[in-house]
Amino acid sequence: MNLIGKFLIGAIFFFSVGCSDDQNNDAVETEEHHETEEHSEAIKISDEVMKEFGIEVKEAGPGVIKSHIDLTGEIIAEPSRISHIIPRFNGIVKEVYKTVGDKVSKGETLAIIESNESLAPYEVQSLIDGTIIEMHMTQGELIGNEAHAFTIADLNKVWANFNIYQKDLGKIKVGQRASVSVGSMDIEETGTISYVSPIVDEKTRTATARVILNNQTGKWLPGMFITANVYVSEKKYPVVVEKTALQTLEEQVVVFVKDEDGGFRPQAVKTGNENNDNIEILSGLNAGDQYVSKNSFILKAEILKESFGGDHGH
Repeated sequence: MNLIGKFLIGAIFFFSVGCSDDQNNDAVETEEHHETEEHSEAIKISDEVMKEFGIEVKEAGPGVIKSHIDLTGEIIAEPSRISHIIPRFNGIVKEVYKTVGDKVSKGETLAIIESNESLAPYEVQSLIDGTIIEMHMTQGELIGNEAHAFTIADLNKVWANFNIYQKDLGKIKVGQRASVSVGSMDIEETGTISYVSPIVDEKTRTATARVILNNQTGKWLPGMFITANVYVSEKKYPVVVEKTALQTLEEQVVVFVKDEDGGFRPQAVKTGNENNDNIEILSGLNAGDQYVSKNSFILKAEILKESFGGDHGH
């Protein structure tokens, strides 16, 4: 049984106790109100139950909603920070000291090659500080000077490149803030778009947006699939609530509002602009109203319980 299922069973247990014949139990009790024909029950919950089930109450009021566009892309090494090491002379690889994944310093010896011309050994050295990301030589191998033997990348900074579809080309601009993340690994960082390509790729029909990320910790790996929320606008609205407050009852969107008696009743609302976290309330809720912002599904479960077999339904 998953965690939400356990919460629902626990919630129904507590609420069932509160609706029993013992009217002195103040954990949960249900009252009837008849001001409207819509969801009129007020559910009272003790502080202990609210704390146990993580039910939180906040005050509705003015808030800023940042609109964003979702993009996908990948992490790549910055081309100017990549070094391709090519042996100076054809020869036999005598020693190899480093391999893929090793960190190296500028001037550090990577391998020894015996020249075919002079039969003298010479060192292959790194030209930059970085990490070896490719290697194309093994001990005893005959190697020429036409191909690179090592590829070394400085990954202290990486590029997050994103695809912009044609419908969004006019909305993405240099200087906008973007939240870059790898959802499966819970990695996230906010940066600024530093570049938007002036052309559209003929095959993908997309342009490219870029965010440069600090990678001193090495958490951003080239090749990672990433997503970004690019904030394209923000506006303040008179009444804003958390999206987790919204529930659906009888095909109506409702928010559980605290009444004068300390109970919570479902209030039908009309919504407007939104983002991932917050949503504008156009009607049904006023600034200053106390509402259940988290785990309001527990209150919905009690109403549904009453509808499908409680002492009083809708």
